[in-house]
Amino acid sequence: MDEDSQETRLFAAFERHDEFVAAQNTLLAVDLFAEPSRGEEDMELDCSRKLIMIFGEYQEQSYLLDPYLESLVSPVAECLRKYAMTCVNARGAQSSPSRVERLADLLHNYIKFRGYKTITRFFPHEVSDLSIALDFIRLPSGPVKDPSQWGLRYAVLLWLSLICRIPFDLQKFDDVSRSGETANAIELVGKDRLNMAGLEREGAATLLARFYARKDTKQQLFSFVEWSITVFRSSDVILSIGVLQVLCELVKSGSSEQLQAFTQQFLEIADTLEQSTTLASNTLVRKYRTKLLSRVALRLMPPIVSRSKLTFRSLDSGIKNETGDGNVDDDDEDIDVPEEIDTILEALFKSLQDKDTVVRWSAAKGIARLSERLPSDFSSQVLETILGLFSIHSVAGASVYDTPAIAEATWHGASLASAEMARRGLIQTSALGSLLGWLSKALYFDIRKGAHSIGSNVRDAAAYVIWALARAQDPESFSPYARELAQWLISVALFDREIHIRRAASAAFQEHVGRMALFPHGIDVLRKTDFYAVSVRRNAFTVAAPQVAEHLEYRSYLIDHIISITLRHWDVAMRELGAQALRRICELDLRTLGLECASKMAGFLHSVDVSDVHGALAALTGISEAYRAQGSEESASNRQKIFALIAIVSQDAVMAPRNGLVLAAVCDLIASSLTLQEVELQEKSSVPHWKTIVDQGLRHRTSSVQQAAAAAMATTSSLIDCSLDVHRLINDFRRGPQSLQQSLGYTLGVLNYNAHPHGFSEVVKCLLDSVDPNSSGRMSSIEARRICFQALPKIIANVLPCLTEYLTAESMCGVLDALDSGLDDYTMDERGDVGSWVRMACIQGLASIFEDLFRVSGSIPEFASYLPAQRYHSVIARILRQGVERLDNVRQIAGHCLLRLFRIPLPSVPHQEEWRIKGSQLMMKLFLNDASDAITSWSVGEWLFPKAVELLRVQEYRRSLLTGLIHSVGTRTGSTHRPASSSLVSFAQGLPLSAGGSGYSLSEMCDDLIECAQGTTTSNAVVVPILQTFNMLLEADVLSHLSSVDSGPSKLEKILNIATRNVLRLKNVQRVQESMKIVVNLLVVSSVSKSSSERIIDFLSHPYPKIRTSTAEYLYMFTQSRDLGWEADEAVEELLLETEWSSESMQVKVAATRISELLSCPITE
Repeated sequence: MDEDSQETRLFAAFERHDEFVAAQNTLLAVDLFAEPSRGEEDMELDCSRKLIMIFGEYQEQSYLLDPYLESLVSPVAECLRKYAMTCVNARGAQSSPSRVERLADLLHNYIKFRGYKTITRFFPHEVSDLSIALDFIRLPSGPVKDPSQWGLRYAVLLWLSLICRIPFDLQKFDDVSRSGETANAIELVGKDRLNMAGLEREGAATLLARFYARKDTKQQLFSFVEWSITVFRSSDVILSIGVLQVLCELVKSGSSEQLQAFTQQFLEIADTLEQSTTLASNTLVRKYRTKLLSRVALRLMPPIVSRSKLTFRSLDSGIKNETGDGNVDDDDEDIDVPEEIDTILEALFKSLQDKDTVVRWSAAKGIARLSERLPSDFSSQVLETILGLFSIHSVAGASVYDTPAIAEATWHGASLASAEMARRGLIQTSALGSLLGWLSKALYFDIRKGAHSIGSNVRDAAAYVIWALARAQDPESFSPYARELAQWLISVALFDREIHIRRAASAAFQEHVGRMALFPHGIDVLRKTDFYAVSVRRNAFTVAAPQVAEHLEYRSYLIDHIISITLRHWDVAMRELGAQALRRICELDLRTLGLECASKMAGFLHSVDVSDVHGALAALTGISEAYRAQGSEESASNRQKIFALIAIVSQDAVMAPRNGLVLAAVCDLIASSLTLQEVELQEKSSVPHWKTIVDQGLRHRTSSVQQAAAAAMATTSSLIDCSLDVHRLINDFRRGPQSLQQSLGYTLGVLNYNAHPHGFSEVVKCLLDSVDPNSSGRMSSIEARRICFQALPKIIANVLPCLTEYLTAESMCGVLDALDSGLDDYTMDERGDVGSWVRMACIQGLASIFEDLFRVSGSIPEFASYLPAQRYHSVIARILRQGVERLDNVRQIAGHCLLRLFRIPLPSVPHQEEWRIKGSQLMMKLFLNDASDAITSWSVGEWLFPKAVELLRVQEYRRSLLTGLIHSVGTRTGSTHRPASSSLVSFAQGLPLSAGGSGYSLSEMCDDLIECAQGTTTSNAVVVPILQTFNMLLEADVLSHLSSVDSGPSKLEKILNIATRNVLRLKNVQRVQESMKIVVNLLVVSSVSKSSSERIIDFLSHPYPKIRTSTAEYLYMFTQSRDLGWEADEAVEELLLETEWSSESMQVKVAATRISELLSCPITE
């Protein structure tokens, strides 16, 4: 499947600042100690949602808020401070949990949006705030104790961590008799929350790290390190993660003098974690262990003057190196490397091969940062060790595809470490060749594992390494490798399976073009393979690749890549796209490249791997099609050579039941390469069994194989007369299983009847019999019938230049009748409305035939007999009906075809206006009024139905259109039912009551609905939607106005009769309920109210308890909500409410009779 890239909208500034501030001020203005009313709660929730939505919009460009952060965050933090102070001073005060939660949530969103380090800078940080924050979080029954207030606890912990950074003596806050009380309280607050999973643990870790980094807490730090070792030995995972977070943050931000004293304890902690099976199995523990070791090593090695080779470009002096003092390398010898560094590096190299990416990445960054501080020789040894990781699972002479799956983690870790080293300019020129050699393999690291492959992360990391090298190396060191590197990157950018890999390779190529200027045709190639060009896989393969191949420096490498990798890929879609790409590239110089690539492909036809064989066959098919498009004698000879290669493929491999891919590929190759010479040679052909292969393909159960075999038959039919084969297929396949029936339809639809007749009349008769509901030869399979319907317009298009020679007017009308009858196929099975497949095929077929006939109308002497105008408008009406029915996909197809027919020129015959679509001006106004209408989908009910109901004014299409609208009104799909119902009601309300002139009236609409109902009283699928339509119009008080028209009461009486006819014998509960609603709704219409009240007894005493109950409920709600013109008797309400309608007692019949009498009383009076 092609990937679509949906890009996030980019902003230039914080455009919604005022709106954001207004919503925030609303939240901050509330009283946190008062419970909000329902209205206030809703308003505050809306403000909170608006703020979260704005945060989400700007999440990818969070830096746009930086100029406003202080003015935005400070009021929120100050509000929290005031709230905490009030809670501490008035300990009994009760606050609103929901309002406090929204305040904390707002702070949390700021932190999530921009990071806690940025946001906490705007928190209050006076010395006096310490006692407020500390007392607030320690309140025994305060809001922080509420389990749901995690956001509040997180914010207060971060607030405390900020205050702890202020250089003041904590003992100033202690009582004289209790020294160290404040420090102990802060430490206890942090420790208590280290074993809580989530943000509270992170906040507590930050607090403790900054607390222990203070100069006056050395004793507490010593005790904490000792306690942490005890924790790790207890194997408590949650608490261990929290302690590790504290240690990692402490080692990062603490002073070197303070921490170097604990180096051995930290190494002991690392050993303890590794030896604990429980802790070592946790990803986060391994990640923080790696971070801890990396940061300890950095503390042991002081930073030195950078040896970075990072480059920059200037206009006057080209590329320069950002280097420090020239004597830096001489100073390397004076650096003393502690013994612990070796131990730590060994652990980091082991973490570099960890099974989890986060651990590998932490190790990679740690190794690179440490290497920056090591002497040059030591740093070179680190790089050699990293490169050595690539060879752990490699075998000499083997390709990357022979690498075991376990190597994925090692290669990924090594690639990440190489990238981090490259970013820091630590790759020496002498090691560049070796590194690029491994990267050339890593770029293609794609190993099959079950039904998928692994290695995309390795390829992504390899592209990252190359991108980083462009930013750190000088062009002179890269020049020997530039051409090869450009070829590697461009092949990955064009032909990798994953979108992010293609983009990464394109970005690396772009970086080299911009900084090195060494790649051949760099700017031009980059333009063809930019971020957007490679985003869609099909575009990358079939458009960008041929454009790049125009440059000879890349052409041969791209072809080799396609042949050796893409055409052998495990994914079928990749092989098929690779074949298309190879064809497009070969077309640049087909005479030279065609047979050369074909000979390379022939080698893969011997393979036992089905993927290799399929890829080779697909490629040969593409090359053969390219030759056929040329049409020269030399091309025919080359096609014959390609056809002969089919003999290389083992016949057993082709005929194997499960090798459908290979069989389909061989049939496709036969279709593209078969020549008349090979057909005439028969048994002496270079591939004597080719007919057997095609016949096997026709008998295969997979539709893709059948279509490929049908294409081969189509090619054969263009060369010789296949009448005997067609006759055999019709006899053998017509009454066979479903797969054979489908294959017959595929084949008959694609034969070339222009070249040879192939028993055309027998073919047409077979197809018409296969879809005729009254024929004994009708195919029972819905799929087979759909294919036969699709075949009919294809054969008409095939013989169109000589239509009158092949088809009489009667036969043509028979084809149109068959397709027209397919519009009535509403077959249902466990898959749903499968008849819609046939209806869509018939809609498309009819539109195609009409277009073809109109186009050649000048050459058809009796055009009116081939396509009678009346028949044409009848079909248009039925397509229009499908365009307003309940299924979105059917509506879309019908609408598209209608607009196609609307745009085609009229036939070039006398009286051509007879074929003009009725109401064309109205249709143009409704559906082609502006550009948005042309692109809007007919599947969107809200857009379609308000326009479609207006077409009821066109008399010729009215009946069919109304039938389709009724079905949409009756559907259970809300997106169709709601707009269809509201549109029909609105249209009916705007109609005049009686006919006046040529317009449509409500009376006529009622007649049409009644006629629809009376014509199909036995079909619930038709009657129920009509009854629902009547109810909808009655509930909207549309039909009640008919009583004032002369013939109105009789129409309402007919509606009542339709609803109540045989109601006691009906089995469909939905139909009975809709009938009941009609009877109840007619109670308010004076002309039929008496009849309605008399018929209500049939529903209140119905044999089904569900009907009786729902009637009583609906009648009660009706009497309460509608103005009946008289006061409902209390006795009616009492009977409706107190009678047990679900029981079978005589009381139910008595109550029903009594209610009917009571309802009739006001009318009689």
